[in-house]
Amino acid sequence: QVQLVESGGGLVQAGGSLRLSCAASGRTFSSYAMGWFRQAPGKGRESVASISASGEITGYSASVKGRFTISRDNAKNTVFLQMNSLKPEDTAIYYCAAKSTRGITTSAPSYDYWGQGTQITVSS
Repeated sequence: QVQLVESGGGLVQAGGSLRLSCAASGRTFSSYAMGWFRQAPGKGRESVASISASGEITGYSASVKGRFTISRDNAKNTVFLQMNSLKPEDTAIYYCAAKSTRGITTSAPSYDYWGQGTQITVSS
């Protein structure tokens, strides 16, 4: 069982930056691939970024590539999402998710555990 707790959300102006953190419980964090997803009002859940269990492989959606960076610290059971050059269309609830296999995927059903989400609002 893995519990995930996101933090770092908030209100930011367009062009600004935020860093999300996701703290995971459990002793097997380093064996889980991790992902960040987001859901805007009236829209489905969208993959933002994912990272392999080792941290060596990352993937990004086209909409955030070059602006967002996913990373992890397995010693601290934490995954991060650095978000730069934020746009109003990045406004959404952001969720952290853990997958009990090592490879990355953008498929939400492939993830076994989810955090409660944190709101990001980007004002224009």
